[in-house]
Amino acid sequence: MAFGVIIIGDEILSGRRSDKHLPKVIELLGARGLSLDWAEYIGDDPDRITDTLRRSFASGDIVFSTGGIGATPDDHTRQCAAKALGVPLALHPEAEVLIRERIRDMHTGADPVDYASPENQHRFQMGTFPQGADIIPNGYNKIPGFSVRDHHFVPGFPVMAWPMIEWVLDTKYAHLHHSTPHAEKSLLVFELPESTLTPLMVSIEQDFPGVRVFSLPSVGDTERGGIYARRHIDLGVKGEPEAVAAAFVKLREGVHLLGGDVVEPPEEQPAPSDRERRSPGRAGF
Repeated sequence: MAFGVIIIGDEILSGRRSDKHLPKVIELLGARGLSLDWAEYIGDDPDRITDTLRRSFASGDIVFSTGGIGATPDDHTRQCAAKALGVPLALHPEAEVLIRERIRDMHTGADPVDYASPENQHRFQMGTFPQGADIIPNGYNKIPGFSVRDHHFVPGFPVMAWPMIEWVLDTKYAHLHHSTPHAEKSLLVFELPESTLTPLMVSIEQDFPGVRVFSLPSVGDTERGGIYARRHIDLGVKGEPEAVAAAFVKLREGVHLLGGDVVEPPEEQPAPSDRERRSPGRAGF
């Protein structure tokens, strides 16, 4: 099954906020032997969101959608998902219980909680999902996301969204983890243009069905420095491990025969600890 991600929000398209979700979803999938097949960015346009969801529901893909599931005027995702499916919105009973708990947690006055107050009734709107949806637990503030037809809708705030996505992957799709062995090997090629390498790339994909060749040219990465500062092509193969190993031998030999200067890239160092789970700002409720 293919994995996709839809990232919703005018603030992403305008540049008011930088998207953190795409690299994180790739990381979360990769840690489970899975990979992302596609991604889309959409602003807070109800018609566009609805059209996109209608198309993605029809695809049969596993899709994560971030953003727009609150209850402010610029949040449209819940309504658009219901419209795309042709079903009504309904207050989910489990979501109602969780929102009641959250309201009680936040209540500081001596008077009993007034669940019928306009403010609290507005909060219950965050638990109205397309009819037939299941909830996604939110360990941060109890306000859940929802799942329907292999589509999983989470808030735009990373501190909430990322653990919720992990929960979905580990609860609903554990059977897919590491189910398809995958390997990737590459080398850095200097002094050769892509046009010279193209016939070699074509022949490798013909000789090794299922192996994909990739070519990533660079004019030189001065920030990384070292060998990466030179103009080069990151040339590699990916696919089933045994086939990749054989294809990589042919790739390296072929580059040598073409007269290329070849260096295998050093092992990447582990990424630093994730410090991107920022304070969610106004997401206290």
